[in-house]
Amino acid sequence: MPTHSSDGMQHISHPFYIPSRVKNLTGLSVNQEKNVQQSHSLILMIVWGGSGHIDVNAVQYKLAAGSILTCIATTSLKLNPQLQLQGIWIEYSNLGAHQPDICPLNYSIPIQECSSKILAQASAFYSAWMEPKSSMPLAVQQLFTELIAELFYEMDGKQQTGSSWFDQVLSYIDAHYNEDLTREKVARLAGVSPEHFSRTFRKNTGQTFNAYLTLLRIRRAQQRLLTGAPNLATLALEVGYGEGTYLSRKFKQIVGISPTAYQQKNKKVVTLNYNHTATLRVLQIRPTLGAYSAWSLKQEQVPFAQELRLGSSSASFLYDSVASVQPDVIISYSLEAENKNLLSLAPVIELPFMQMSWREQFCLIAEVVDRQRRAEEWLIYYDELCDSANVQLNQCLGSRGTAIVWEVSSRCAYCFSSSYGRGCQILYGDLGFKPPSILIEQGIVARGYIETTIEEITAYPADHIFITGIPSSIEGKKRLYDLFHSPSWLQLEAARSNHVYVLNQSDLFYGFDPMSSQAQLHVLLSALIS
Repeated sequence: MPTHSSDGMQHISHPFYIPSRVKNLTGLSVNQEKNVQQSHSLILMIVWGGSGHIDVNAVQYKLAAGSILTCIATTSLKLNPQLQLQGIWIEYSNLGAHQPDICPLNYSIPIQECSSKILAQASAFYSAWMEPKSSMPLAVQQLFTELIAELFYEMDGKQQTGSSWFDQVLSYIDAHYNEDLTREKVARLAGVSPEHFSRTFRKNTGQTFNAYLTLLRIRRAQQRLLTGAPNLATLALEVGYGEGTYLSRKFKQIVGISPTAYQQKNKKVVTLNYNHTATLRVLQIRPTLGAYSAWSLKQEQVPFAQELRLGSSSASFLYDSVASVQPDVIISYSLEAENKNLLSLAPVIELPFMQMSWREQFCLIAEVVDRQRRAEEWLIYYDELCDSANVQLNQCLGSRGTAIVWEVSSRCAYCFSSSYGRGCQILYGDLGFKPPSILIEQGIVARGYIETTIEEITAYPADHIFITGIPSSIEGKKRLYDLFHSPSWLQLEAARSNHVYVLNQSDLFYGFDPMSSQAQLHVLLSALIS
């Protein structure tokens, strides 16, 4: 309802939110103590890459891709500029309500997780803010309103589906497991009695608080032993124990052997992703249980008992399958819910999706399985293949120009950045091509891909166009056929120059690993020089 002030003017009771300051998180330093800024300012931070920590009112929280911070400006914040986070920092104000610090978002829980849709909207808003266009003068206002509206509905939906103090407690324990945590301290942070805390904790985890904390610490110790841990005394301090002998005793209780024996044994490895299985095969190791892509299964015979069939399998099926082989280590992408469920079975080596190149993942996995020398030799071999490919391209093409990769389904089309693979890691990283400028403008680096209709592919011109997958349905094939015969397609420079390559090998180009990259390099080079 409208209200009237003493000056006779009519004021609107519902709020309007306007951004006033927008910064890139990369290199941003925040050391904001209370009352530094105007109380009516609100803060929204969205992380789409990197990892690190932020102190909110003297409490430390983990940050990773998908993390969001919502708070009022008087909140005490400390963010280290050395973290190399990728994302956006927004300060905005409420111009409509009588209570200027009302926020549409829930800032009683400062750090939460958001969907990929939010990340895409944040990237689009940042692009519009940094590069305003006279033809779209209201784009910033529109995109910001859509962003906070989507955030509100997403956060409200999580609360409606049962997000509770217990979920926040688990996140806090996961971030602070190496500190002096007690049941009483964590219960106090949750605002419940120690007794209620214990009952709820056992009901939801099947373990006592102390048992859960011990498991987290030992799994972290195992991870560090697999990736170049320091001496036992230093490792004990890292994971929250006072001395190495105490860590060794707890380690043996959980794992069954000493830290030294665990480090030296031949380990049973489980891989939950096609890329990590293929990486192990290049290192001449077959996982005890692994997920294989359709393309990799064509390359070799895999014993039935060693193939992990994912598809639409339930979480319980995955857990039972992994438990049946009693692994020593599990390799996965950063999938919080799945990985946490598997933590009772073995340490999970998490590789952040879109944040590590396939080379970095290759080297890390090689360290886990003690095959660093093999990895180094293979990378030298692969670089020699790239050098030879570039010599041939220099003779055939000269300067490279721009390239774009499309995967076309019956419903829509996707193009990718190098962090998503699909051959882009080779075109942009190894062969010297560049993505079209329109992809950069639309924030493909942050999102990893752009989705559009088949008919709108022509809005993304490039010197070289690669199509790694085509629709399987009759309707989709007709749409692609119509595109190839449309005036807008025939006017593209790539079409006129015969620089369109329909490869249709989506199974191969799905891979983001050494084995797939070598095969993709061969296919791309053959297309370019044919």
